[in-house]
Amino acid sequence: MIVVMGATGATGSALLHRLTELGVPARALSRDPARLRARLDPAAPVEVRAADAADPASLRAAFEGAEQLFLAMANGPDQVELEIRAVEAAAASGIGHVVKLSAPAVEPHSPVAVSRGHHAVEEHLRASGLTHTLLRPYAFLQKLLLLAPEIAALGALHGTLGDVARNYVDCRDIGDVAAAVLTRPELAGRTYPLTGDRAYRHPELVELLSGLLGRRIGYVDLPVEAFRRNLVERARMPGWLADHVVEIQQLAADRPERPDDTVPRLLGRPARSLESFLREHLEAFGGPAAGQAGGRIGAGAHGEPGAAPVRG
Repeated sequence: MIVVMGATGATGSALLHRLTELGVPARALSRDPARLRARLDPAAPVEVRAADAADPASLRAAFEGAEQLFLAMANGPDQVELEIRAVEAAAASGIGHVVKLSAPAVEPHSPVAVSRGHHAVEEHLRASGLTHTLLRPYAFLQKLLLLAPEIAALGALHGTLGDVARNYVDCRDIGDVAAAVLTRPELAGRTYPLTGDRAYRHPELVELLSGLLGRRIGYVDLPVEAFRRNLVERARMPGWLADHVVEIQQLAADRPERPDDTVPRLLGRPARSLESFLREHLEAFGGPAAGQAGGRIGAGAHGEPGAAPVRG
């Protein structure tokens, strides 16, 4: 049995879709199981259990009889503490393999606070003796949807990257890689960086989007503090999330990003592209509707790509 934490998030739901396609049973955890059940295809081989990462007893009960755990939790101030509790509960429950959704630049002194947190959890995994696989995706394409309202309203993308290129990866590709690792034992116990097919500079991104929309979208490069204010005041991000966005953009400037071949190598197909993602979500950026309705989780068509990960 495979347990999926973060089952209503973009990556967790993508993983459930892929496991359903493969006919692999899974157990999805949520603090709100009724909400999760409503999003599931009734035919999907998914068992839903109530669990809260803040309650170790509920985790141990939910992990009972499982062999593997997919661990993905929302970034936030309590993420490290909650993920460590999940690792401890997994070890106590007899789970043998943990696939953790991590991040790039995972180091004890990383310039990105979230990456420092992931390092602490990874160290705890190592100390636990559990077999563990680390997925280190770069910027999620789905996170561009957080900036879509501002782009649609103002006709501009703001950033602090200058001419620096960034890697992007679709959460659905991350979910597919996670499913491969969970169902192919020879892939377990490694670290996988995950990117799309190429890295894009912001001017290239807005040029591509302009062509798809049929109108000019500009890129406005801002000083760091001005960019952070823009994220808080216009994009309505909480302060900690704005800090994270600033940190990862500065990281890309300090450490040039290049695409990695893990997705095509493990999946036998190309990674989903930035262009295909933008086409799929043009309506969010002020363009015409794509005419594609989101499906239920486990229905064989990936559900709401922009869904935010939830705890537990």
